[in-house]
Amino acid sequence: MLNNEAFLRLVFFIFGLGLFWLLGLFFKYRNLSEIDKWRWINNLFLIILNSFFVRLVLPLGLVAFAGQNSFGLFNSLDWSPLLEIAISIVALDLIIYFQHLIFHFVPVLWKLHAVHHSDPGFDTTTALRFHPIEIGLSIVVKALAIFILGISPVSVIVFEIILNFSAMFNHSNFQLPKPLEIVIARFVVTPDFHRVHHSILEPETNSNYGFFLSIWDRLFGTFKAKSINDLRQNVIGLEKYRSRKDQRIDSLLMQPFKKGKT
Repeated sequence: MLNNEAFLRLVFFIFGLGLFWLLGLFFKYRNLSEIDKWRWINNLFLIILNSFFVRLVLPLGLVAFAGQNSFGLFNSLDWSPLLEIAISIVALDLIIYFQHLIFHFVPVLWKLHAVHHSDPGFDTTTALRFHPIEIGLSIVVKALAIFILGISPVSVIVFEIILNFSAMFNHSNFQLPKPLEIVIARFVVTPDFHRVHHSILEPETNSNYGFFLSIWDRLFGTFKAKSINDLRQNVIGLEKYRSRKDQRIDSLLMQPFKKGKT
């Protein structure tokens, strides 16, 4: 697995992107708009740009960093590798939950994260739409967690694959059958669960922060079952950024540095 990390992540990325994009077309929650094709191009371009940026922030990558780290709690424990992977996934997911929450309430961080929320649509490409500086900060947070906890390289690979795959799933324009939705959402974040987080209404935007496990929002009181609006309509995103120009790659990169409230 360690020798094929890049290949494994690429395979799961391409498979997830293709699968959830197609499901969003054939079992769609929301009808597509004219701006969607333009969004797709710029959202996909951001992931390419962010991939290069990640290499600048941490040239060796998180997996290599974990492999060189002999510090941390988990390195001092003699336990089952499978148990370590499971606990590492839960711990990293909890850290990402709190990172997400902080990005909503610290103004300078919200300006960066608002690039993700300014998408007027909601589909699998939205999962890729993050400002490079936010991606860099997230890499630093995960690197600190890996260092302090002593998370193994294999655990990092598994978590990164799960995180990316689940993000593409819960951002997809896919409507699960209601009985299945109710069951799955008790354990993991579904499109209906996360779609509320992208509502244009601020109280709803400040809810449902989970990326993979849904338990954190229920446990810490940030869960909102549904929106007061019909999210099939044009009530997703941020009111300030709804034009085609706002969705251009240059506008997305410069958005956090514009004056005024986001």
